[in-house]
Amino acid sequence: MVEILKRRTKAIGVEGILLSKSIEHSRLGDVVARQLIRSATSVGANYRAAVRAKSTADYINKLKIVEEEADETLYWLEISESCGLIKADEINLLKSELHEIIAIVVATIKSLRAKINQPRN
Repeated sequence: MVEILKRRTKAIGVEGILLSKSIEHSRLGDVVARQLIRSATSVGANYRAAVRAKSTADYINKLKIVEEEADETLYWLEISESCGLIKADEINLLKSELHEIIAIVVATIKSLRAKINQPRN
């Protein structure tokens, strides 16, 4: 599962970069494109950091960053769409993938927290 998520989160970064290339070069377009690249590439980078966490608590904290960056990427995609910088049909698959990654990360965090809080016999 780790390798699959590494590939999926990296693909989000690649797709964010490719989408940013299609955004018109203007003051607004350049700002949004930079933000989209930054947040989209951060999803995979932070997931890789999480995989190398030194403890369960560290892993949870790093997964929270993955969740935040994925949500921020959704935000920039929504802004891009609302401002007419990107068409909805160009970003629907990426938005769907981001929602799935967020759901997986949130479920993982909940599971790990439950395990940590379990009383020991």
